[in-house]
Amino acid sequence: MSSEILSPEGLRCDGRRPQEMRKLKSELGVSEGPDGSAIVEQGYTKVLVSVFGPHECVNRNLRDHEKAIIRCSYNLASFGSGVRKKKMVSDKKSTEVGVMIQNTFEAAVMLDKFPKSQIDIYVQVLQGDGGERCVAINATTLALINAGIPMKDYVCACAATVYQDSVLLDINHLEESSRGPLFMLAVMPRTESIVQLQLDHRLHNDHLDKVVKETIQGCRNIQVLLDRQVKEWTVEAAAAYDIKPRV
Repeated sequence: MSSEILSPEGLRCDGRRPQEMRKLKSELGVSEGPDGSAIVEQGYTKVLVSVFGPHECVNRNLRDHEKAIIRCSYNLASFGSGVRKKKMVSDKKSTEVGVMIQNTFEAAVMLDKFPKSQIDIYVQVLQGDGGERCVAINATTLALINAGIPMKDYVCACAATVYQDSVLLDINHLEESSRGPLFMLAVMPRTESIVQLQLDHRLHNDHLDKVVKETIQGCRNIQVLLDRQVKEWTVEAAAAYDIKPRV
Protein backbone atom coordinates (compact mmCIF):
# COMPACT_ATOMS: atom_id res chain seq x y z
CA MET A 1 0.00 0.00 0.00
CA SER A 2 1.36 3.42 -0.91
CA SER A 3 1.95 5.95 1.85
CA GLU A 4 0.82 8.75 -0.47
CA ILE A 5 -2.23 10.60 0.90
CA LEU A 6 -3.75 11.25 -2.53
CA SER A 7 -2.44 9.83 -5.79
CA PRO A 8 -2.32 11.74 -9.10
CA GLU A 9 -5.34 9.65 -10.11
CA GLY A 10 -7.30 11.06 -7.15
CA LEU A 11 -7.24 7.89 -5.07
CA ARG A 12 -6.39 7.71 -1.37
CA CYS A 13 -3.75 5.42 0.15
CA ASP A 14 -6.36 2.67 0.74
CA GLY A 15 -7.82 2.93 -2.76
CA ARG A 16 -10.89 5.00 -1.86
CA ARG A 17 -12.04 8.14 -3.62
CA PRO A 18 -12.03 11.38 -1.54
CA GLN A 19 -15.67 11.17 -0.36
CA GLU A 20 -15.84 7.37 -0.23
CA MET A 21 -16.54 5.90 3.21
CA ARG A 22 -14.80 2.92 4.72
CA LYS A 23 -16.73 -0.35 4.86
CA LEU A 24 -18.86 -0.41 8.01
CA LYS A 25 -19.82 -3.60 9.85
CA SER A 26 -21.82 -3.67 13.08
CA GLU A 27 -23.49 -6.04 15.51
CA LEU A 28 -25.79 -5.54 18.50
CA GLY A 29 -25.99 -7.63 21.66
CA VAL A 30 -22.47 -9.01 21.45
CA SER A 31 -22.00 -9.40 25.24
CA GLU A 32 -24.24 -11.14 27.78
CA GLY A 33 -23.32 -9.18 30.92
CA PRO A 34 -24.22 -5.57 30.00
CA ASP A 35 -27.75 -4.26 29.50
CA GLY A 36 -26.71 -3.32 25.99
CA SER A 37 -23.66 -3.81 23.79
CA ALA A 38 -22.49 -3.30 20.24
CA ILE A 39 -19.41 -3.58 18.12
CA VAL A 40 -18.68 -1.41 15.08
CA GLU A 41 -15.90 -1.77 12.54
CA GLN A 42 -15.08 1.00 10.08
CA GLY A 43 -12.18 -0.08 7.93
CA TYR A 44 -9.55 -1.38 10.33
CA THR A 45 -10.89 0.54 13.32
CA LYS A 46 -12.91 -1.66 15.67
CA VAL A 47 -14.75 -0.51 18.82
CA LEU A 48 -16.74 -2.41 21.43
CA VAL A 49 -19.22 -0.54 23.65
CA SER A 50 -21.03 -1.89 26.72
CA VAL A 51 -23.88 -0.07 28.46
CA PHE A 52 -25.10 -0.67 32.02
CA GLY A 53 -28.27 0.93 33.29
CA PRO A 54 -30.26 2.88 33.97
CA HIS A 55 -29.53 1.90 37.56
CA GLU A 56 -29.43 3.62 40.93
CA CYS A 57 -26.87 6.41 41.04
CA VAL A 58 -23.70 5.09 42.71
CA ASN A 59 -22.60 8.46 44.10
CA ARG A 60 -25.56 10.06 45.87
CA ASN A 61 -23.86 13.46 45.73
CA LEU A 62 -24.11 13.32 41.92
CA ARG A 63 -27.73 12.16 41.88
CA ASP A 64 -30.08 14.37 39.86
CA HIS A 65 -33.70 14.20 41.03
CA GLU A 66 -34.98 15.29 37.61
CA LYS A 67 -32.93 13.20 35.19
CA ALA A 68 -30.37 10.45 34.80
CA ILE A 69 -26.64 11.13 34.63
CA ILE A 70 -24.25 9.54 32.13
CA ARG A 71 -20.74 8.34 32.88
CA CYS A 72 -18.38 7.21 30.14
CA SER A 73 -15.06 5.36 30.28
CA TYR A 74 -12.94 5.25 27.09
CA ASN A 75 -10.00 2.88 26.75
CA LEU A 76 -7.59 2.15 23.94
CA ALA A 77 -6.27 -1.41 23.96
CA SER A 78 -2.47 -1.43 24.20
CA PHE A 79 -2.33 -3.73 21.19
CA GLY A 80 -5.03 -1.85 19.26
CA SER A 81 -2.98 0.99 17.82
CA GLY A 82 0.07 1.02 15.61
CA VAL A 83 1.36 4.09 17.44
CA ARG A 84 2.79 3.77 20.96
CA LYS A 85 2.23 6.73 23.29
CA LYS A 86 3.36 7.57 26.78
CA LYS A 87 0.87 6.23 29.31
CA MET A 88 0.15 9.59 31.00
CA VAL A 89 -0.58 11.27 27.67
CA SER A 90 -2.73 8.32 26.60
CA ASP A 91 -4.67 8.32 29.89
CA LYS A 92 -5.33 12.06 29.64
CA LYS A 93 -6.57 11.73 26.07
CA SER A 94 -8.78 8.78 27.00
CA THR A 95 -10.34 10.80 29.81
CA GLU A 96 -10.99 13.71 27.43
CA VAL A 97 -12.61 11.44 24.83
CA GLY A 98 -14.75 9.81 27.54
CA VAL A 99 -16.03 13.23 28.64
CA MET A 100 -16.69 14.16 25.01
CA ILE A 101 -18.79 11.02 24.45
CA GLN A 102 -20.62 11.66 27.72
CA ASN A 103 -21.47 15.23 26.66
CA THR A 104 -22.53 14.06 23.21
CA PHE A 105 -25.12 11.60 24.51
CA GLU A 106 -26.39 13.89 27.26
CA ALA A 107 -27.84 15.88 24.35
CA ALA A 108 -29.47 12.84 22.73
CA VAL A 109 -30.64 10.46 25.46
CA MET A 110 -34.04 11.16 27.07
CA LEU A 111 -32.53 11.50 30.52
CA ASP A 112 -35.71 12.88 32.07
CA LYS A 113 -37.29 9.42 31.76
CA PHE A 114 -34.94 8.10 34.46
CA PRO A 115 -34.63 10.53 37.39
CA LYS A 116 -32.13 9.71 40.14
CA SER A 117 -30.50 7.14 37.87
CA GLN A 118 -27.14 6.55 36.20
CA ILE A 119 -26.16 5.17 32.78
CA ASP A 120 -22.63 3.80 32.40
CA ILE A 121 -20.95 3.59 28.99
CA TYR A 122 -17.74 1.59 28.58
CA VAL A 123 -15.88 2.08 25.31
CA GLN A 124 -13.04 -0.24 24.33
CA VAL A 125 -11.06 0.46 21.15
CA LEU A 126 -9.97 -3.01 20.07
CA GLN A 127 -8.17 -1.89 16.93
CA GLY A 128 -7.28 1.62 15.81
CA ASP A 129 -6.71 2.90 12.28
CA GLY A 130 -8.10 6.41 12.51
CA GLY A 131 -11.51 7.84 13.37
CA GLU A 132 -11.68 6.10 16.76
CA ARG A 133 -13.79 8.86 18.31
CA CYS A 134 -16.35 8.64 15.53
CA VAL A 135 -16.56 4.87 15.58
CA ALA A 136 -16.94 5.00 19.38
CA ILE A 137 -19.92 7.36 19.04
CA ASN A 138 -21.53 5.19 16.35
CA ALA A 139 -21.06 2.05 18.46
CA THR A 140 -22.44 3.81 21.55
CA THR A 141 -25.61 4.66 19.63
CA LEU A 142 -26.17 0.99 18.85
CA ALA A 143 -25.34 -0.14 22.39
CA LEU A 144 -27.86 2.31 23.88
CA ILE A 145 -30.51 1.10 21.45
CA ASN A 146 -29.66 -2.49 22.39
CA ALA A 147 -30.11 -1.53 26.06
CA GLY A 148 -33.57 -0.13 25.30
CA ILE A 149 -32.62 3.40 26.37
CA PRO A 150 -34.76 5.98 24.51
CA MET A 151 -33.03 8.65 22.45
CA LYS A 152 -34.30 11.60 20.44
CA ASP A 153 -32.52 10.24 17.37
CA TYR A 154 -29.50 8.26 16.31
CA VAL A 155 -26.20 10.00 16.96
CA CYS A 156 -23.83 9.49 14.02
CA ALA A 157 -20.28 10.78 13.76
CA CYS A 158 -17.86 11.26 10.91
CA ALA A 159 -14.48 12.95 10.47
CA ALA A 160 -12.86 14.68 7.52
CA THR A 161 -9.68 16.45 6.53
CA VAL A 162 -8.54 18.60 3.63
CA TYR A 163 -5.62 17.62 1.42
CA GLN A 164 -4.68 19.59 -1.70
CA ASP A 165 -8.13 21.26 -1.71
CA SER A 166 -9.88 17.87 -1.61
CA VAL A 167 -12.14 16.89 1.30
CA LEU A 168 -11.25 13.38 2.50
CA LEU A 169 -14.14 11.76 4.34
CA ASP A 170 -14.02 9.06 7.04
CA ILE A 171 -10.27 9.33 7.46
CA ASN A 172 -7.82 6.58 8.36
CA HIS A 173 -4.73 6.78 10.57
CA LEU A 174 -2.33 7.93 7.85
CA GLU A 175 -4.67 10.74 6.82
CA GLU A 176 -5.28 11.64 10.46
CA SER A 177 -1.51 11.96 10.95
CA SER A 178 -0.95 14.19 7.92
CA ARG A 179 -1.05 17.36 10.09
CA GLY A 180 -3.95 18.71 8.08
CA PRO A 181 -7.16 20.02 9.66
CA LEU A 182 -9.11 17.26 11.44
CA PHE A 183 -12.82 18.06 11.52
CA MET A 184 -15.16 15.79 13.48
CA LEU A 185 -18.91 16.14 13.60
CA ALA A 186 -21.61 14.21 15.47
CA VAL A 187 -25.19 14.90 14.44
CA MET A 188 -28.73 13.68 14.94
CA PRO A 189 -29.48 13.10 11.23
CA ARG A 190 -33.25 13.65 11.13
CA THR A 191 -32.93 17.29 12.15
CA GLU A 192 -29.20 17.66 11.38
CA SER A 193 -28.78 18.90 14.94
CA ILE A 194 -25.08 19.10 15.77
CA VAL A 195 -24.37 17.55 19.18
CA GLN A 196 -20.57 17.51 18.94
CA LEU A 197 -18.01 19.38 16.87
CA GLN A 198 -14.24 19.20 17.17
CA LEU A 199 -11.50 20.76 15.07
CA ASP A 200 -7.83 19.88 15.42
CA HIS A 201 -5.47 22.27 13.56
CA ARG A 202 -6.57 25.21 11.46
CA LEU A 203 -9.17 24.97 8.72
CA HIS A 204 -9.21 27.69 6.06
CA ASN A 205 -12.50 29.57 5.73
CA ASP A 206 -12.66 28.71 2.03
CA HIS A 207 -12.99 25.02 2.90
CA LEU A 208 -15.39 25.27 5.86
CA ASP A 209 -18.76 25.06 4.06
CA LYS A 210 -17.69 22.13 1.90
CA VAL A 211 -16.18 20.22 4.84
CA VAL A 212 -19.34 20.67 6.93
CA LYS A 213 -21.57 19.62 4.03
CA GLU A 214 -19.54 16.51 3.21
CA THR A 215 -19.23 15.50 6.87
CA ILE A 216 -22.98 15.81 7.47
CA GLN A 217 -23.55 13.66 4.39
CA GLY A 218 -21.13 11.13 5.83
CA CYS A 219 -23.18 11.08 9.05
CA ARG A 220 -26.33 10.48 7.00
CA ASN A 221 -24.66 7.57 5.21
CA ILE A 222 -23.68 6.04 8.54
CA GLN A 223 -27.22 6.46 9.92
CA VAL A 224 -28.60 4.44 7.00
CA LEU A 225 -26.21 1.57 7.77
CA LEU A 226 -26.84 1.66 11.52
CA ASP A 227 -30.61 1.78 11.02
CA ARG A 228 -30.42 -1.22 8.69
CA GLN A 229 -28.53 -3.15 11.37
CA VAL A 230 -31.05 -2.17 14.08
CA LYS A 231 -33.94 -3.37 11.92
CA GLU A 232 -32.22 -6.69 11.26
CA TRP A 233 -31.53 -7.11 14.97
CA THR A 234 -35.16 -6.23 15.80
CA VAL A 235 -36.49 -8.84 13.36
CA GLU A 236 -34.17 -11.50 14.78
CA ALA A 237 -35.04 -10.64 18.39
CA ALA A 238 -38.77 -10.64 17.62
CA ALA A 239 -38.53 -13.98 15.82
CA ALA A 240 -37.02 -15.51 18.95
CA TYR A 241 -40.24 -14.61 20.80
CA ASP A 242 -42.54 -15.27 17.83
CA ILE A 243 -43.44 -11.57 17.55
CA LYS A 244 -44.07 -9.75 14.29
CA PRO A 245 -42.29 -6.37 14.63
CA ARG A 246 -43.05 -3.15 12.79
CA VAL A 247 -39.80 -2.05 11.15
